[in-house]
Amino acid sequence: MIVSYRHEDGTVEEVSTDDLSAIESSVIESATGTDWDEVDTALRQQAPTAMRAVLWVFRKRTTPTLRFSDFDLPGWKRRTKARLEYAEILDMVEALVKNPESTDEIVERMTGFMRTMAHDEADVDKAFAEMSPKDQGIATPPEPAVSPDAVSETSSTSTGL
Repeated sequence: MIVSYRHEDGTVEEVSTDDLSAIESSVIESATGTDWDEVDTALRQQAPTAMRAVLWVFRKRTTPTLRFSDFDLPGWKRRTKARLEYAEILDMVEALVKNPESTDEIVERMTGFMRTMAHDEADVDKAFAEMSPKDQGIATPPEPAVSPDAVSETSSTSTGL
């Protein structure tokens, strides 16, 4: 997951949980009182404590005495977010492709979730392309939904001459 925080001056601090050491991950577990799977789930749900803990551990690299209880993120709801990285999206797509119970509806719902949560939305299509055998047309992601406004702007019945 990529956790980002937009500072008041507009600069964005971005960190990846892939860059955490095992010790740092354990420190996050201790600070939040949860195991890593729960932290990961909390990040996907945009939980402030999990996002704050990840950013705090990275800040501790330069300020070792920084205490979790003293670390705050003003305006966290507007300024902080956690997003999926390519490897996580690829794992999700692989699970969808290999699961015989994956219906078109499930694939469509999960694709929408991945597009919403992706750090880079193009990673979703890239992951599907990587997981789809070249000679079979399975598990292709649905196209993003087109808004009604976009349809009316490109409609052939438009009289905007």
